[in-house]
Amino acid sequence: MNRQKPHRGTIFVEEAEILGHDGHPGDQFVLRLKAPQCAAAARPGSFVHIQCDPLLPMRRPISIMQTDTRAGTIDLLYKRLGNGTHLLSTRKVGERLNLMGPIGQPFTPRGDRPRALLIGGGVGIPPMVFLAAALKDHPAYRPLVLMGSEVPFPFRPQPSQILVPGLPAAVTAAMPLLDDWGVPSRLASRSGFAGCFDGFVTDLARCWLEALDADARREVMIFTCGPHPMLEAVANLAQEFHLPCQVSLEEFMACGVGGCAGCAVEIATPDGPAMKRVCVDGPVFDARAVFGA
Repeated sequence: MNRQKPHRGTIFVEEAEILGHDGHPGDQFVLRLKAPQCAAAARPGSFVHIQCDPLLPMRRPISIMQTDTRAGTIDLLYKRLGNGTHLLSTRKVGERLNLMGPIGQPFTPRGDRPRALLIGGGVGIPPMVFLAAALKDHPAYRPLVLMGSEVPFPFRPQPSQILVPGLPAAVTAAMPLLDDWGVPSRLASRSGFAGCFDGFVTDLARCWLEALDADARREVMIFTCGPHPMLEAVANLAQEFHLPCQVSLEEFMACGVGGCAGCAVEIATPDGPAMKRVCVDGPVFDARAVFGA
């Protein structure tokens, strides 16, 4: 008997038109694509698998930062690192990119944990923006977004108009888009950027958590995406404060749809350790299952 896989029928292949492609400091780019099927089905934590160039058969996974279901668009943030993203950075408005998406299991907020602490690092920032966009429309949730980067942020930080009790008064730098949404955010960096917290984003998160009383802390749930060392640090922070935490993993992928198992990682399950595919079993997992925290 063949069991229907949960991701069957939910991943679309589209010839997506490039509507915008803007470069930012630190070899970072924001790509806006016309991909209505993907935009309609995407959830915070989803990603797309993009053919960067017709001459490059291997696709690249890129997290979704925003969607506009009415316009049928998705926004992606990526950093130019290797051959694939270098080729992608040369693509022009009006050209088309073949993509598969949305792929992956999304973040799952909990109603009993309305204080959502979103922690993004580097190219792990996009899923946090997407999740913040979803939570801002639910009055029961109170998201706070903390972002860390050692290269310039892919937006122009501005002093926030939203006060965040528990954070140092001198830490004012925020993402303007989130301020416009009414979602508080703060930035951290060890690169000396104006208005940013001088240190790791996890240290900034600790400041906020320590300022909460016991009742408020019991309402917190952490969501995070970023480089592996940062994810492990966030998982340890969550364990220290006895908080549930979901992490979005980043792995190299070949097929992106669960066929090759090239992105498999060891995850703790009730039946013992098991190899899970980051692409379709994740990329979002419980932090304790990944890090034992």
